[in-house]
Amino acid sequence: MTIKTAITVAYGDGIGPEIMGATLKILSAANTPIEIETIEVGEKIYLQGITSGIPDNAWESLKRTKVLLKSPITTPQGGGYKSLNVTLRKTLGLFANVRPCIAYAPFVATEHPKMDLVIIRENEEGTYAGIEHRQTEDVYQCLKLVTRPGCERIIHYAFEYAKKFNRKKVTCLTKDNIMKMTDGIFHDVFNEIAKDYPDIQTEHFIIDIGTARVATQPEYFDVIVTSNLYGDILSDVAAQIAGSVGLAGSANIGNHMAMFEAIHGSAPDIAGKKIANPSGLLNAAIQMLIHINQPASAALIENAWLKTLEDGIHTADIFSEKLSKRKVNTDEFADAVIERLGKNPTHFKTVHYQSDISAKITCYGADKKILAKKELVGVDIFIDNPHLTPNELGEKLKQLKSKLSLITITSRGLKIWPNCLIKAPYTAHCSCRFQSSSDLKNLTAISHQEIISLLQQFEELKLDVIKTENLYLYDGKLGFSLAQGQ
Repeated sequence: MTIKTAITVAYGDGIGPEIMGATLKILSAANTPIEIETIEVGEKIYLQGITSGIPDNAWESLKRTKVLLKSPITTPQGGGYKSLNVTLRKTLGLFANVRPCIAYAPFVATEHPKMDLVIIRENEEGTYAGIEHRQTEDVYQCLKLVTRPGCERIIHYAFEYAKKFNRKKVTCLTKDNIMKMTDGIFHDVFNEIAKDYPDIQTEHFIIDIGTARVATQPEYFDVIVTSNLYGDILSDVAAQIAGSVGLAGSANIGNHMAMFEAIHGSAPDIAGKKIANPSGLLNAAIQMLIHINQPASAALIENAWLKTLEDGIHTADIFSEKLSKRKVNTDEFADAVIERLGKNPTHFKTVHYQSDISAKITCYGADKKILAKKELVGVDIFIDNPHLTPNELGEKLKQLKSKLSLITITSRGLKIWPNCLIKAPYTAHCSCRFQSSSDLKNLTAISHQEIISLLQQFEELKLDVIKTENLYLYDGKLGFSLAQGQ
């Protein structure tokens, strides 16, 4: 007797129920040994007043099955509704987003017929932490938080994925020429972990030129690992130039849970018309089957799907008078795949997954290291400054009595005092840097009381403090960036 694997299914909104119905019909026809639990998430739940878009009973199902196959959902505009995808990724610990981007030429139009790359994106950190503040009338802040364990985990996953699926090269993309600390740690960890995989080629590009190369020479890449925001943008670019966003599936992987979905949205404008392409969700389901140790079922369905593309049976989104033979709707496409179960493609290479190919990769990051010596040596005090010029503010701050020295005043990371070289600096949002010494080589430890004393004097001078950031040394090395021009 075959033991069935329980999975949770969410039909979603818009075209979601249509493409999920088609996908599950194919999985059923292929006799995949799965047992389905259905949950409701998305727009209907949001409109019930649950701002997360997911009810408590859905969490209970996910805890049981640990696998979610999800159709696209609609998030209502306004009302403070949270992104369900972000909520699921963070709550379930889905730290790795895996997006294969493959060209299916000549049956799907693309200018890059040899494209076959996988983008592995960190899924929980960076700007997607969603920590934002309005600090002044005109200034808004978004915090980018990056952790060493988070970097270690996603980069380790990328190398393990490459190893398991016989990929030859892993490319790291960052912007560490500008964000030397947050992106710098990602690049540093990549270099450290790469040493453990001598058989895999490695390289690094700055994200802007890296994205340009993906857009023009995608066949150059194999596996790409990058941080959250960069990966989100890059993976849609790659999916589109491969031929269609509608064909791409996505896996969100954690050490204990996993979620699989198409990368496109709920497309409410075509909902109910039965013209949506179920291929993106079907490809996500194929990733899911590999994850739950059903590689034979995954290969059976993928080969039938490739054969369907080869036979020119296409939905409207990829239909071409030159490349296609028959335009079909959602259900007809599913039926065509089912008819080809057990058949192999002739143009594309027949897919075969080894019996031990399970994509389940557990990555916790490195063991805890010896803590660095941490010394408080100063503070950045941010103020809402609607009236004072840089020189006026500098003169006012000279009245303060403290062991700390006022080193510089900056605005948006650019020095505006002393000796401002800008003709008309922006002064409404200022950071006032105080250090135990003006010489970075002679910084000495201070107490938090020194900072409290400074803040009390800011209050006496009627300066509106909106934020502080302590300045630390870690094993004698700067734990903060210098201002531009400092």
